[in-house]
Amino acid sequence: MRKVATNELQSCATPEITVKKKKVLKRKDLIGWAIMLPTLILFSFFIWEPLLENIKLSLYQANGIRLVKFVGLDNYFTVFAHPDFWAALKNTFSYIGWSLVIGFFAPILAAILISETIHFKGLFRVGIYFPNIMPGLATVIMWGFLFKPGGTGTLNILLGKIGVDPQLWLTNPGWTIPLIVMSMTWKSAGATALIYLAGISSINPELYEAATIDGASVLQRIRYITLPKLFSLGKTMFILQIIAVFQILYEPMVMTNGGPNNASISIMQLVYNFAFKDYNFPVAAALSVIVCIILAVLSVLYFKLTANKEG
Repeated sequence: MRKVATNELQSCATPEITVKKKKVLKRKDLIGWAIMLPTLILFSFFIWEPLLENIKLSLYQANGIRLVKFVGLDNYFTVFAHPDFWAALKNTFSYIGWSLVIGFFAPILAAILISETIHFKGLFRVGIYFPNIMPGLATVIMWGFLFKPGGTGTLNILLGKIGVDPQLWLTNPGWTIPLIVMSMTWKSAGATALIYLAGISSINPELYEAATIDGASVLQRIRYITLPKLFSLGKTMFILQIIAVFQILYEPMVMTNGGPNNASISIMQLVYNFAFKDYNFPVAAALSVIVCIILAVLSVLYFKLTANKEG
């Protein structure tokens, strides 16, 4: 009888407890949504609404930004038929390729070297981050003077001191993109290195202690502990770098104006030319949508290819 009474009491109490839990969960959900609501509103206002308006603009003929007539996909066909589009697309992927060769491993190497340093770590952190606090346009102008062709370029003046003839640098189509990427890497690698340093600092120090006791060298510790632990972070930084470099604009615009002979024009510079030189905003909007689609496809493809690898 006592067992029956106990079971009856438990069965009666269970629905009450379940109702209370649901009420608590609902209250927590409401608090969570209330916290996120301002961010969601701002995100919708500054991201989704302009994106939808941009897609709408790309489907119309316009007088300035005033829509005149629905033309469907004609603006997209205009983009594909433009003689500079394929050159800009090819150059943009060249920027990505060179940025991965020059700029992807540089911050990882810098972070590892700083983490292995015993003295003056703070000084090295400040020093490596210092270029990042410079205005981007000032950095580009500085590197433009450095690589200026002829006898007035800073680098050519220094090379002339040791008897080397002036080089063409940015006017040489084969060197233009790598040199622009080098200036971008100098500007941004420090901030990325600090992110990798934060990732290294989160690794359990006992792993390094055990490896040192077992006689592992510095290179072996880096290879078997540091790099595997940084894989997940590196995967994220990899796709972020591709997205950032794909949108390169003012570096080639200021340093070479897309030259020589469109050798350095980027796809975002072509968007700028459509919008602010030709005042053809619908075609610029169509090219922006194409860029968005390409980046989305690259992101999905990359994460699918790396989904089966553990960080």
